[in-house]
Amino acid sequence: MKRNLIRYKTKPETADENERLVKDVFQELHAKSPDGVRYLSLRLGDGTFVHFVEVEAKEHGNTLPELKAFRSFQSGIKDRCAELPVVNDVTIVGNYRMLGE
Repeated sequence: MKRNLIRYKTKPETADENERLVKDVFQELHAKSPDGVRYLSLRLGDGTFVHFVEVEAKEHGNTLPELKAFRSFQSGIKDRCAELPVVNDVTIVGNYRMLGE
């Protein structure tokens, strides 16, 4: 299982558009319901977005890049950002009812 935390800050004028694009990704995820993917996205008050992605890579592979909405979201991300995305591998140290077991 692979887990990543992605963090970036949008420009003030592009934060709402970025949120709309992220919501489109979740709409497609709900419609297609791919196995082996867990995804959480947060928008902070200062225009920072945080995404937590968990993929069971061995069994299912990462299906996110195959989603049309995800490709639309990634297209132009650099233009929407004041601070570019930083991707970090993560290890869950503790979890209380937030993530699936």
